[in-house]
Amino acid sequence: MRAEAMVTVRVQPGKEEAGAKFSDYFDHREKWADMPSHRALAVLRAAKEEIVTIDIAPDPETGTPRAERMVAAALGQLGDRHGDQWLRNVAGWAWRVRLLNAMYVDLLTELRRRAHEDAIKVFARNLRDLLLSAPAGPRATIGLDPGIRTGIKVAVVDATGKLVETTTIYPFQPKMDVQGAQAALLALIAHHDIDLIAIGNGTASRETERLVAEVLKRLPKTVKAPTKVVVSEAGASVYSASELAAREFPDLDVSLRGAASIARRLQDPLAELVKIPPESIGVGQYQHDVDQRQLTRALASVVEDAVNGVGVDLNTASASLLAHVVGLGPSLALAIVSHRDAHGAFPSRKALLKVAGLGPVPLNRPPVSCASATGTSRWMPPPSTPRLMVSPAASFRPAGAISARSWASPPRCAACAPKITLTINSACPPCATFWRNWKSPAATPAPIS
Repeated sequence: MRAEAMVTVRVQPGKEEAGAKFSDYFDHREKWADMPSHRALAVLRAAKEEIVTIDIAPDPETGTPRAERMVAAALGQLGDRHGDQWLRNVAGWAWRVRLLNAMYVDLLTELRRRAHEDAIKVFARNLRDLLLSAPAGPRATIGLDPGIRTGIKVAVVDATGKLVETTTIYPFQPKMDVQGAQAALLALIAHHDIDLIAIGNGTASRETERLVAEVLKRLPKTVKAPTKVVVSEAGASVYSASELAAREFPDLDVSLRGAASIARRLQDPLAELVKIPPESIGVGQYQHDVDQRQLTRALASVVEDAVNGVGVDLNTASASLLAHVVGLGPSLALAIVSHRDAHGAFPSRKALLKVAGLGPVPLNRPPVSCASATGTSRWMPPPSTPRLMVSPAASFRPAGAISARSWASPPRCAACAPKITLTINSACPPCATFWRNWKSPAATPAPIS
């Protein structure tokens, strides 16, 4: 059946107008084994909305008689007697009434499971690509959340991501205040020395992009023209109404929080997108139809892998970003941020020992190591290192590198860390040999104790 079954989809009488969006499947037929996940999900959704009916069975002209003969053959050698003919009829009835229905349920379940797994893989791959988008870096940015009737929400963030100014402009209907909108943008660019303009890709995105292009043409020659970039605003509205956004911007209107998020996600997509539930980012296919528990687990794993693969800067990372670091979690992340706010930036990794709840035992327990261009504040997760490892300044990354996404060829140990290229385990002999070949013996990292 898996090799020969055909999926036949037909529209239910009188449902043509209500199910117009499923018109491609009103009279559809293809092999079960060859049906791709996106078509399977579309057909399953149409069947759930009672627009079409689905039938899974072998070819009626060749497959059904063959299946009946196979059932009859299981009854033994049959001749031409009346009893033998009765047994053949029983075999046909068993196939049509019992076996075919059972196989239909099994094949439909398997088709749904296969489609869900493929859809989750697509969602996870798209999410990973989005999270690991190249950051623009610490540059003053204007975030524009386009809108027509409600206006364009404008937020200015400085190079550190701090919100410094907000406003709303109305260049479209019904107010049509084009000159006022252009003047406001010109003033913000000049006053805050803007390098980038992030434009959300939602409603009125193209109109907003044209408005920005006209503004850039009117800039004085003494003012450096910023670069305009259209970025995905998926999930910005979800973040704006979240409890996290309310804590971060308690006095800011909900509509303006989205513009700040758009600006920040251009500066560092990973640091900003981890604040949004992965399911709300909307880069999957039929994401609301698939198994939600399986989807949540898969996307949470992608976020954790992305954060720990890139690393975080302890002196700038938010609690929501630190919470995804292996070995920390929400409570320790909040403790690190609270200590940083109270005592300033961490001068070295040993300063982490002063964080409440992050003494020598917690530091040695989680599988976390760190490496930094300055030897201070970037954490990286090895898969099985028993202690927090300290690395010299230039051991793993070139000076001035912003993120792990730009590393050329960091060292790796094929014995204990075949998939993680960011750690040297002093307890592993191959690691120690590799380290001696890579750097001088004097540079061997030592654990914090």
